[in-house]
Amino acid sequence: MGIKHDPFSALRIRDYRNFITARLFISMAYQMLGVLVGWQIYEITKDPFSLGLIGLAEAIPSLSISLYAGHVADRNNRKRIIFLASLVMLFCSCSLLFISSSVSALILTNKLYLIYSVIFLSGIGRGFLSPANFAFLSQLIPRESYPKAISWNTTSWQFGMVVGPALGGLIYGFYGVTTSYSVDAVLTAISIFLFLLIKKKHLPVYNEEESLKDSILSGVKFVFKNKFILSAITLDLFAVLFGGAVALLPVFAGEILKTGPEGLGYLRAAPAIGAVLMGLAMTRKPLTHNAGKNLLITVFLFGLSILLFAVSSNFYLSLFALGLSGAFDQVSVVIRALIMQLETPENMKGRVSSVDSIFIGSSNELGAFESGLAAKMLGTVPSVIFGGCMTLIVVVLIALKYPQLRKLKL
Repeated sequence: MGIKHDPFSALRIRDYRNFITARLFISMAYQMLGVLVGWQIYEITKDPFSLGLIGLAEAIPSLSISLYAGHVADRNNRKRIIFLASLVMLFCSCSLLFISSSVSALILTNKLYLIYSVIFLSGIGRGFLSPANFAFLSQLIPRESYPKAISWNTTSWQFGMVVGPALGGLIYGFYGVTTSYSVDAVLTAISIFLFLLIKKKHLPVYNEEESLKDSILSGVKFVFKNKFILSAITLDLFAVLFGGAVALLPVFAGEILKTGPEGLGYLRAAPAIGAVLMGLAMTRKPLTHNAGKNLLITVFLFGLSILLFAVSSNFYLSLFALGLSGAFDQVSVVIRALIMQLETPENMKGRVSSVDSIFIGSSNELGAFESGLAAKMLGTVPSVIFGGCMTLIVVVLIALKYPQLRKLKL
């Protein structure tokens, strides 16, 4: 494909700057929420399996409405969808604030179930937010700016993942849960305001006679017919499913590394720090020329970094291992997103992204459930070792199954 790029071309577009800044704030809010809910639930239950249930509570609604959300994103104002989905996230933050600060006996008795219910609702919001964001991005920038724009976009999101967990852990540790959820709500509100500053964009032409069923199926069929998209998505699916250790970080922080909520915030931020550094490097020098080979190599290295984290009992070595995992994961995220943007027609990007969300987005939550279940059965450290080994095996199998991926150049 051989596209030449100006590293800062996308950043010169005002709407795109507002878009990635809004993504930064909502990323901070979302990651902060993950730390708060994870630590709060673990304090209540002292059970690692309950942390896995957080992922399941969010994955079920995301999976259920994802394909429909992609159809909606291709036929409706994508800015409006992002706005409404973000409002749902704001409502969830305010609800968790109310639940955590309430002294009502009824709420105190059912606090755990209420928290899971709010997480379930947030999964619905994320289900609509993801395909709308992906499809809206391409309406803000010219095609020749895709590679750099995608790197800046993912770096903005990852930078929020650096600040959000650390902020969540520190505020929770020093000021308590009520202040923490208040800050989270404010960050989400700022994100909504920035989204509103973006000008309305016209939708691409679509087939108005196409039924809902046919519209959804066309997106699914497109993904399964495109071997580059399918192989990249499949690789990340299993890597995230087996290689994720984030859900168990409260256990590592509390029982293995002995760091408390402050340390948990840093552990949650470490992968994102690695991702931000790699993302910034990729805005200057993309690793997309030998995209397929680089994708396979970096996912393999991601698996090795997870193994290093699993066997570490030193806080700083654990931070380093998680930072490496984020850096390697960032390469795969950028390459996969670029493949999807370049290979997918404009009027199908919402639906194709929704399929990707089922494979990748919800696999984060299903991976959290798998981690919690494996920790329950095998123990915390053995379960992460198992996940890292499975990631390495998956890379080898994908490389053999899809030889065309090894030759892909962008």
